[in-house]
Amino acid sequence: MQLLLAGLVVLPLVGALAALLPAPPGLRGKNPDQAVLRHGVTVTGVVLAAAIALAAGFDHGHPARMQATTDISWIPALDIRIHLGVDGISLPLLVLTALLTFLCALYSYFRMPTGPSPKAFVALLLTLEAGTLATFAVLDLMLFFLAFEMVLIPMYFLIARWGGAHKQAAAWKFILYTLLGSVVMLLGLLLIGVKSGTFDMVALATDNGPKAQLSHTVQLLAVLAIGIGLAVKSPMWPLHSWLPDAHTAAPTVGSVLLAGVLLKMGTYGFVRIALPITPEGMHTFAPYLAALAAVGIIYGSLACLALVRKGAGGDLKRLIAYSSVGHMGFVLLGIASMTPTGVNGALFANIAHGLITGLLFFMVGALKDRTGSTDLDTLARSAPGPRPAGAGAAALLPAPSGAALYARAPRFGGLLAFGAVASLGLPGLAGFWGEMLAMFGAFRPAAGLSRPAFLTFMVLAGLGTLLTAAYLLLVVRRVCMGGSVDLAGAAVLGTADPDGETGADSDGTPAPAPALPDLARYEYAAWTPLAALTVLAGLWPAALLGLTDPAVQQLLGGGK
Repeated sequence: MQLLLAGLVVLPLVGALAALLPAPPGLRGKNPDQAVLRHGVTVTGVVLAAAIALAAGFDHGHPARMQATTDISWIPALDIRIHLGVDGISLPLLVLTALLTFLCALYSYFRMPTGPSPKAFVALLLTLEAGTLATFAVLDLMLFFLAFEMVLIPMYFLIARWGGAHKQAAAWKFILYTLLGSVVMLLGLLLIGVKSGTFDMVALATDNGPKAQLSHTVQLLAVLAIGIGLAVKSPMWPLHSWLPDAHTAAPTVGSVLLAGVLLKMGTYGFVRIALPITPEGMHTFAPYLAALAAVGIIYGSLACLALVRKGAGGDLKRLIAYSSVGHMGFVLLGIASMTPTGVNGALFANIAHGLITGLLFFMVGALKDRTGSTDLDTLARSAPGPRPAGAGAAALLPAPSGAALYARAPRFGGLLAFGAVASLGLPGLAGFWGEMLAMFGAFRPAAGLSRPAFLTFMVLAGLGTLLTAAYLLLVVRRVCMGGSVDLAGAAVLGTADPDGETGADSDGTPAPAPALPDLARYEYAAWTPLAALTVLAGLWPAALLGLTDPAVQQLLGGGK
């Protein structure tokens, strides 16, 4: 078990170095580019197998205990140690990271994004995986910071070199926001280490350990500094503005990993560091965190509703990015409640968001490959044709045959609709449980927190679920069914598009739109696991909650 956990962190780094070296003669094949992409699939596949073996060998009877631990002195003068371990909180995130990275490598083997040499792409992808896995596995504050920062450079280059329009500006915005937040976070981590005498996260999480050396003022300062850095990565409103640009410009696999894994590093830091190590400071700032989370839920939903309007020029990829602001707001609200119910809901919502949003970003990238655009007006537009004589009559024509995804690529359209209804929190799918438990945590927050205030935040979050359902159903209505949407009135089938085109021939008969390629085999392979796990987590939430709940109880109980 120790070797498995250490291998999870080290193997991707070794694979990244190997990707930059010339391939051995027997492995080059006819196409060197395909050989290095195959290397990426192989390494991430081995890492995924190791993560599954780690989960299978995990002692599920004691998920609160740190397992597969490695504790080696690294810098004795500062008491910094190479301390690794896994419990019920970090295990699901390790498996999710390994799964999503493998699926991204597999997808890239068949659909490599346009850009420089695949060697650099694969090396950056594996370095990103190593940093993310290390973030969830290390138990030393300084190692956590190093792993937390390790992912920034690979993601910057993935956006800047393989991204789309405005990629340079988006990449710089991403790196500047996250680096500035990390500098502030480092000050908070150093404050804890200096005042307590250790950087060991396990020792600091116990009530009778070094945490006793942290005064109330020190905890307040530490939570404020650490919280800013974690909030940028989460992303929490109003520190979220880097996210939509980064997602819109990133290549498909970059968006999948950014939403599915990197955002979880911030919320994981709140659970692993802020809650158990600085509980008094967290208790003071919890109402403010909850208020910002509730605002983020409403803000993200309203931004998505504005983007989905006909004629707004909304981008589907940007819409899903803004939806992440709302979904991660539920995670932060659950954490701010400081109750086992709320924190368990936050951890569940983390995993659900990674599965569902990862699937959605995969599909939006594939939709852009098929249609050349992610503009919602373009995707919802009927097949072009001359404008018929009666504009009023044309507005009432049914959607032209083949104009919508359901007709042009039915399996693709059906899976996109599945991802949308899963994201809106339909009962029976993974998105439901995390958001519901987070609101339950806000309904009855921890002792000493203002219940009226948290009830207000819960009501706002409930309103956010309604707004989320509204904009996601409108996305399905426009993209999958081919209708136009006017939020001031009713949804209308086949209405004239912004360019005055209706999708009808001069005699008024609907003009068929060209067919789109439906799901390919490699898309089935990359997306089926995410859809299946979304259903499994929705129908059997105890599989995940059984892991997280004992560990959460122990963290909130001061190690007891």
